[in-house]
Amino acid sequence: MMYKVRIRVMPHKELLDPQGKAVLTGIQQLNLGSVMDVRVGKNIELQVQATSSEEAGQIAAAAATQLLANPVMEVFDIELVAP
Repeated sequence: MMYKVRIRVMPHKELLDPQGKAVLTGIQQLNLGSVMDVRVGKNIELQVQATSSEEAGQIAAAAATQLLANPVMEVFDIELVAP
């Protein structure tokens, strides 16, 4: 069965996010003062062939931990989208 899996990778909250700060500066220059903080990350969608949703999640987790996210600087979460 084919599954769509979304992986969201974000910098650790404790770390400085230079991209987020640059975006926040741009937003403030647009006079959108109600925006207090911005964090910039990555959104990755995988099409996974698997026998179950659990297996698809395991494959996505392996991809995230081994390639897509740097565990020293980033955290990730996985969302299985209905097939």
